[in-house]
Amino acid sequence: MHKFVDHIIAFALRNHVLVLFLTVILLISGIFCYRHTPIEAYPDVTNTRVMIIAQWPGRSAEEVEKFVTLPIMQQLNTIPRKTDVRSTSLFGLSVVNVLFEDGVDDFYAQQYASNRMQDIDLPDGVELSIEPPSGATGEIFRYVLRSDLPINEVAAIHEWVVERELLVVPGVATVASFGGEEKIYEIKVNPAELQNYDLSPLRVYEAVAASNINVGGDVIQKGSQAYVVRGIGLLESIEDIENILIEVKGSTPVRIRQVATVSVSSKPRLGQVGLDDADDVVQGIVIMLRGQNPGEVIARLKEKIDELNERILPPEVRIEPFMDRTKLVDATVHTVVHNMVEGVLLVSLIVFIFLYNWRTTLIVASVIPLSFLFAIIMLRIQGLPANLISMGALDFGLLLEGTLVIVEAVFVALVSRSARLGSGYTRSSKGGTIKKVPEGLPHIFSSRSSS
Repeated sequence: MHKFVDHIIAFALRNHVLVLFLTVILLISGIFCYRHTPIEAYPDVTNTRVMIIAQWPGRSAEEVEKFVTLPIMQQLNTIPRKTDVRSTSLFGLSVVNVLFEDGVDDFYAQQYASNRMQDIDLPDGVELSIEPPSGATGEIFRYVLRSDLPINEVAAIHEWVVERELLVVPGVATVASFGGEEKIYEIKVNPAELQNYDLSPLRVYEAVAASNINVGGDVIQKGSQAYVVRGIGLLESIEDIENILIEVKGSTPVRIRQVATVSVSSKPRLGQVGLDDADDVVQGIVIMLRGQNPGEVIARLKEKIDELNERILPPEVRIEPFMDRTKLVDATVHTVVHNMVEGVLLVSLIVFIFLYNWRTTLIVASVIPLSFLFAIIMLRIQGLPANLISMGALDFGLLLEGTLVIVEAVFVALVSRSARLGSGYTRSSKGGTIKKVPEGLPHIFSSRSSS
């Protein structure tokens, strides 16, 4: 080991220009990696996972567990490189999480889970979806919609306009919506009128379901032109619903308006969101894809929100952000940079006071930023994001302990040799002195440890 260290020192002394060049390369590479490495406030230590959500409205937790959760778990247990399959069954809802080994990427996990889901036989009415890959720390942005419109209109605008526009932003996994009322068209059937026309509620339901569809036809050629024939049947207003034909009794058509009343209503509310003085608002939470840079995604989100407010949304509807990850990330970076600058200044001051030599001061102080940049390069190579823990994990005391001892020993040896040789102290003599310094370092370290 001593010979290996001696060879490294001898090589550095013979090729000091190359060593300086490599140091500059390390500095430039570290700065480049620092500017392009995702910085998060805190690390995401969760394994790669796939979340499958199945909705079966109106069914008990026992039914959901028996007919939905268990078949999904049975099929997903055959996925290679998975470590665990966990599930939760609630009223009308099943959530299955598949955890994978370390090193499995999200694309592999999502692809295998999606392939396995094709072979599952589930009851009619079950809505199955696979959540986009996002970690436990994926929440990066929150906002509310401010408007004087009815709350169900605001919720509809959020669902059909805002969510769809935000999902286009690169790096966004999903947008979770809270608050408001879900707008619906409600058909209140009159039992007496149904009895008069000898109809059942099921017949009304079937008529509405069959009428809310567009039908494709054929193409009619006429000369050099072609005409597309289509049947337009999508419902767009209350009048369209009222004019739906249920049945023809003799020569009399029976329509929805003759047996029911149609109105705009809302589904039963399961909760309510308030912010500051507003006790009923629509809130959106943006979830980021795993591995993305929060700073870049938030910047793109703000640009998209400005576009929505200025060009797309009605004048009486505004998106108002009230929390994002930018402040937390900026505080993280500020903390690390502040500690590093303080460490460099303090170490430089102490070394300069005791040794009174700017070269030794520069060498010792340069260890802190170079070590930090080297750690950033390693994070970038491994594809890991930087955070307060990873960037602050550099123990400056441990780093500087060895540097101070070596620089101090070299400085004392050079000064002593220069005093003895005087003008005969050449550059080759300096190199020989530096080579001999490591031989005395074990004694220095052992004396420091015993003290």
